[in-house]
Amino acid sequence: MSGYSFSQNFPVGRRTITFNDPSRTGGFGSGGGAGRQIQSEIYYPATVAGTDVTIATGQFPYIVFGHGFVMSWDAYQNIIDHYVPLGYVLVFPRTEGGISPVHQDFALDLSIVGTKMAALGNDASSFFYQAWNGKKAVMGHSMGGGSSFLAAAQNTANFDILVGLAPAETNPSAINVSSEIQIPTIIFSGTADAVTAPATNHKPMYDSVSNVCKHFISITGGGHCYFANSSTTCDFGESASGGSITITRAVQHDITFDALDPYLKFYLMKDCPSWPIFITQRDTDTRIQQEASCTYSLPTNPTITQNGSVLSIPSTSLSISWFLNGNELQGETGPTIDVQGYGGGMFEVRLTDSFGCYGSADQGVTVGLEEKTSFYFSIYPNPTNGIITVQTNTSNKQILELSDIEGRIINQFEVQLKSELSLENLDSGTYFIRLKDSNQVQRIIKQ
Repeated sequence: MSGYSFSQNFPVGRRTITFNDPSRTGGFGSGGGAGRQIQSEIYYPATVAGTDVTIATGQFPYIVFGHGFVMSWDAYQNIIDHYVPLGYVLVFPRTEGGISPVHQDFALDLSIVGTKMAALGNDASSFFYQAWNGKKAVMGHSMGGGSSFLAAAQNTANFDILVGLAPAETNPSAINVSSEIQIPTIIFSGTADAVTAPATNHKPMYDSVSNVCKHFISITGGGHCYFANSSTTCDFGESASGGSITITRAVQHDITFDALDPYLKFYLMKDCPSWPIFITQRDTDTRIQQEASCTYSLPTNPTITQNGSVLSIPSTSLSISWFLNGNELQGETGPTIDVQGYGGGMFEVRLTDSFGCYGSADQGVTVGLEEKTSFYFSIYPNPTNGIITVQTNTSNKQILELSDIEGRIINQFEVQLKSELSLENLDSGTYFIRLKDSNQVQRIIKQ
């Protein structure tokens, strides 16, 4: 169920690329071609730390990040240093950095960069050829956060998610276009933010987003500028605004990363187990207040029922795939399967959602199926943390054997109808439960 997450920490590489938009003028930088210049600082997982060093082996998601008002991209070194080692690429367009920024131009720059980065992944002559995993986000702080909302509303770059850090209202209005956003959205806010007051900036944007999975994380005592490293212009503006911040900058970083890490890992790394980690963090962290409108949950493991040679599961809206001994059975995509023509083995069914996450169940079947017509059993939950329920189709007592992955019998159990068994003393790993003196077997995963 895991996609592209990485176990190692990568060195940070840096590369400067100037993109262009032939349909507009201005911008920042040079050498990008005709029209508007969009110089961007790109930080990526590398083989060694440095400038223009070789990108690490693998495929990575990228995040296009919009800076705050009169803030330099390197004020977000905290975000670079945290996320690039984890396998994310951070891209910082440097346009609209003056005292009179044009928010719509900045939003278009974010979108153009998102599109051009995707093209680099398909260009055999590019430094970043085949480096992307197909997932990308638009993210921003303050003015860049509001501009990210403008970019996400049109979403010409096909961003997968939107992340706002204390997003500021823009001209045109980010609040007004939020209802057009059709991608999962998360907003981080500080209760002591006196620069972009949550009540007139962050919260109206959140409230206007509709028809998508959305989350609002309010950090108790958190400030506006504390999402970044120290910035003279931002810090001066915050001190002059009279906010009463009660936590340190480092603490605000920690709180943000604690929630954002599993959120990004789920959406951008396709790491399904990260979703319940995010939900638990969101719901139990006493340092935040949260609000959410999201019905998503991971697919649950189905229950397989057997009637003679036919295996079946309840009808579902999820995609169905059947497997035999680990190999997908092409064309078997319905809730029932007649296994007579496949012979014996371990049949597995997977129910997969649009994120690639799935629930599964398996059923051992013997050649000829003689035993199955008289006795069969199912096991749940699977995987398990220790306690499982064995459901049989008869009140007659039967003996089940528990064996490890090498076939060594560890224990025997007597079951009938519905029985609870404890596997709490087992190490994490894969085990098998088999009907004694039979080829009926089911795989069980102990977490």
